[in-house]
Amino acid sequence: MARSDGDTWDLASSVGATATMVAAQRALGHREKLIEDPYAEPLVRAVGMEFILRMLDGDFSFEDIDPVFTARLAAEAMAVRTRWFDQMFLDAAASGVRQAVILASGLDARAYRLPWPDGTVVFEVDQPEVIAFKTTTLADLGATPTATHRTVAVDLREDWPSALRDNGFDPKQPTAWSAEGLLIYLPSEAQDRLMEDITALSAPGSYLATERVPDVAAFTEERSKELSDRMKQLGSDIEMGDLVYKGERTNVIDHLRELGWAVTASAMRDAHAANGFDVPDDASWSAFTDLIYVRAKLG
Repeated sequence: MARSDGDTWDLASSVGATATMVAAQRALGHREKLIEDPYAEPLVRAVGMEFILRMLDGDFSFEDIDPVFTARLAAEAMAVRTRWFDQMFLDAAASGVRQAVILASGLDARAYRLPWPDGTVVFEVDQPEVIAFKTTTLADLGATPTATHRTVAVDLREDWPSALRDNGFDPKQPTAWSAEGLLIYLPSEAQDRLMEDITALSAPGSYLATERVPDVAAFTEERSKELSDRMKQLGSDIEMGDLVYKGERTNVIDHLRELGWAVTASAMRDAHAANGFDVPDDASWSAFTDLIYVRAKLG
């Protein structure tokens, strides 16, 4: 179903299902010992999406979807992404930042798995159903946060800055922000507003990590549609072309620089190479190879 203003979801539907798919890839990265995320797989299994569970259990192979897209390549791609955001948080903490905000947190378990310094407060912002499910599931698993953990159950299209402040966020203190896998699911004007709201809440010394997808239309092109159709034959009901917002959007790198951030960026192929991995030179990766990992610091 195509996106609409005010639409909602849980972790098995719409945008929430993509968060579960991402966590399944993190589970593969953990299995391959490329990243450390012991909570990814139990969280995915608790959601219970049949297609994703069959994938994790080996009922079909990634090659059934695309001959060059192996489980190892999926694990490597997610390891690169996870390490990029992990390192931003770790570097921010090393510089003395003791406040972190994970926007659209989904099944992200960084509040439970990263070695946060004493005194760190980690805020997670997402839809109420998503927050409730993850918090309850992790508690049932016996997981405990490694920092002071505060959840903010609010839609990012609403007044989330007020909700964040109401939960104890201090805009006078520098903050480490992540907007991982988020921007393509926002309309262009909402993306711009998000960056402006983050900047307004950020004291000097704040950090930010996100991504830029230069052409969101790549998710709706024929090749991507073919892959979605193959996934549907295996039981998936995820249709990326219906979930992303199409059309022209601001270059987030340029926008952040205009807002006063010092920005560094790494193209996906370069980020893979820096981690010792290769990206297949194949049409099935065309929706992903133009992705740029973005990191910024506010002076």
